[in-house]
Amino acid sequence: MLLGCLPGIAAAVALVLCAYGVERAAEPPAAAPARRTDAYTAPRPPIVSRAAWARGADRKQPPPRYDDKVIAVFVHHTDSPNDYDCAEAPTHIRSLYEGQTTARDWDDIGYNFVVDRCGTIYEGRAGGTDRPVTGAHTQGFNHRSTGIAALGTFTAGVPVPPAMERAIAELAAWKLGLSGTDPRSDVRLVSSNGGSRYAAGTTAMLPALAGHSDGFMTSCPGAALQARLPRIREKAAELQGRWPDAGGRQERPQEKQREAQEKAQEKEQEENSRIAGVSR
Repeated sequence: MLLGCLPGIAAAVALVLCAYGVERAAEPPAAAPARRTDAYTAPRPPIVSRAAWARGADRKQPPPRYDDKVIAVFVHHTDSPNDYDCAEAPTHIRSLYEGQTTARDWDDIGYNFVVDRCGTIYEGRAGGTDRPVTGAHTQGFNHRSTGIAALGTFTAGVPVPPAMERAIAELAAWKLGLSGTDPRSDVRLVSSNGGSRYAAGTTAMLPALAGHSDGFMTSCPGAALQARLPRIREKAAELQGRWPDAGGRQERPQEKQREAQEKAQEKEQEENSRIAGVSR
């Protein structure tokens, strides 16, 4: 009698297990661990407001235009004298602005940032330093990019000041870090103008940290500065905490990132105070 009952018992157990399996399958899967978005970010470097050079010079202009993010940096030189005193940098940037908005009839300076030979970073085009402002610096590739101009001329044989080089690396590390972009990588950009090296509509693979000449037929940013870009890429990656190892990348400890951020904020406050004193 007991043996005759076994098949029925087995069937009941099977039904219970099946129902349990269906119930488990209907449950939502366990949430995956949140992916860290700050793994490869860099602190915002000190940036002097455009008010330092544009006070009283701003002409009426349309609202800034924005992209969704910045995944590329184009480095330029301004093709201007190198023997300036750093306290005079705002005056030189003002001249660039006036030349581009009058002779070229642009609505603002084309570069998003300008770096002087002492390593001071100035806000260029209006719209917010921490936002993906569409610039006017690299024909065909102004979207999803930012333009950093080195104040001076850096043709073959001209030394690039170490302070300027480092400031460019710091700025690139921060801007590219906002989108999680490795400064040493290549990125896809779509050409918007056939006047560039690529026909309009063409998807080009370009360095995430590129020279002006990578996207447009020009000698800018000069042979000397172009030759320093590999080192600037490596420095920017280091500032993002991208340490190479046998298995890939390692993150910089968060304590160091906080310490670097605090130092950058202190330096920015000091620089703004210095510029304000010069402006008076």
